[in-house]
Amino acid sequence: MENFAPAGNVTQLSLLSRYQPLIGVRATERLLRKARRLSGLKVLHVNSTRQGGGVAEILSSLTPLMNDVGITTEWLVIEGSPAFFAFTKDVHNGLHGEPITLTPASISLHREVAQANGAQSRFSEYDVIIVHDPQPLPLVELKRQERWVWCCHIDLSAPDPDVWSYLAPSVDRYDAAVFSLPEYAQPLAVPQRFIMPAIDPFSLINREISRSESGEHLERYGIPRDLPVVVQAGRFDKWKDPQGVIDAFCMASKEIPATLVLAGNTAADDPEGPAMYESICRSSGERTIIIAADDPLLVNALQRRAAVVLQKSLREGFGLTVSEAMWKGRAVIGGDVGGILHQIINGQSGFLVSNVEEAARHITMLLKDPMLRRNLGRRARERVRRHFLMTRLLEDWLDLIAGLTLRRRPRSSAQELATSV
Repeated sequence: MENFAPAGNVTQLSLLSRYQPLIGVRATERLLRKARRLSGLKVLHVNSTRQGGGVAEILSSLTPLMNDVGITTEWLVIEGSPAFFAFTKDVHNGLHGEPITLTPASISLHREVAQANGAQSRFSEYDVIIVHDPQPLPLVELKRQERWVWCCHIDLSAPDPDVWSYLAPSVDRYDAAVFSLPEYAQPLAVPQRFIMPAIDPFSLINREISRSESGEHLERYGIPRDLPVVVQAGRFDKWKDPQGVIDAFCMASKEIPATLVLAGNTAADDPEGPAMYESICRSSGERTIIIAADDPLLVNALQRRAAVVLQKSLREGFGLTVSEAMWKGRAVIGGDVGGILHQIINGQSGFLVSNVEEAARHITMLLKDPMLRRNLGRRARERVRRHFLMTRLLEDWLDLIAGLTLRRRPRSSAQELATSV
C-alpha cells in the first residue's frame, strides 16, 4: 500500500485567505466557523491513484485546504495488480451502463486486494474515512468505530444491474454515500448526499499564466499558433469520445481552418488508456495533434490559448475540465450528459451537444464569431466563481462531516463545565 500523504504543516489561513477576494469575507468567515466546530477531527481520503483524472486533481487540493482550516487530513492511495485494475475498470464501465460479466475470481480479487491494502492500516486513528470510487470500496469491511463515507464520482444514471448489485451491499455498510448529482441516486439503505466537484483556481492547471508563458509551453510541444486552436484535454477514455471530437473537428475545419489538440494522460488505475491513445493516434496529422503528457501547465496553456474547448463526453460523472476551461474564460462545447449539464447553461455559458454534427456546427460558429466567444467566456468564468470553486466543495464536506460526527463526539470537560455554569 502506498504511503500516507502527510498532513503537513501550513500557516493558518495561508490557503483559504487566497480565496477571499474571489468568495468574499462573509463566505470565508462562514467556512472558518464551520471548521472550528470540527476542530480535533482526523479525516482520511482513500483512492487508487495520485495523478491522472479528476479525483486525484480534487484530492491534491482539498486535502491541504482541509488541513489549512484546522482539520487534520491525510490521503492514502491503494495499490493493486494489473488484474485488479483491469477488473475495477470493468466495474467503472459497468457503472456507466456497459454490460459487464463479473466472475467469482475477479470479485474475490477485488476483496483480497482491498484487504491486503488495509492489513497494515491505521484506520482506527481517524474519525472519518472517505473512500473514493469502486477500487477501494471493500475496505469498509475493516470498519470499526470510525465513520465511513463512500464518494462515487461516476455517472450512475443507468448502471449495469449486475455491477450495481455487486457493489450495493458494500455501499450499504458505509455511514453515507455521496454522489455528484441527485440523478445518480440509487436504492440504498444508507443516507445519500449530493456534492458536485469543484476546481482549485491556484493549482498548476488553473493558475494565472502570462501569454508569453503559455506560448512557451505550446512551442515546447510543437503546437502551431498560426490558426485558431480547438482543444480537448483529459484522460484518453472512450467515454470522453476523442474520436467524435476528431470527426467533428474535421467537419468544421472544411469551413474554417484551425488546429485541433487532444491532450491527455492515462491514469495509473486505467488500463484501457494506452490502447485508446494508440487508437486515436491513427487520426493524427499536421492539424490534428495528439499529445500524451502528464503536464498540467500544458493543459493550462492550451485552455488559455484555445478559441474553443470541447468536452464531448458520452457519459460523464462531472467533468472538471469543463469548469477549468470556463474559469479561464473560454467558450466551451460539452456533451449533453451528466455533470456537464450542471456546469454549462446552454447558450449562455457554453453549448451542449448530443452528436458529432452538432459539435461541428458549434465549433464552426464559435470560430467565426470572436464576440460570441468572449461573451460566453465572461459568463462562464462568473458561473464557476459562484458555484464550482474548491471552497464550495470544502464547505459541502464540512457540512456532511458535521452531520456524521457532531452528535457522536463526547464533550470535553471544558464544554461540560460551561454547560453546568
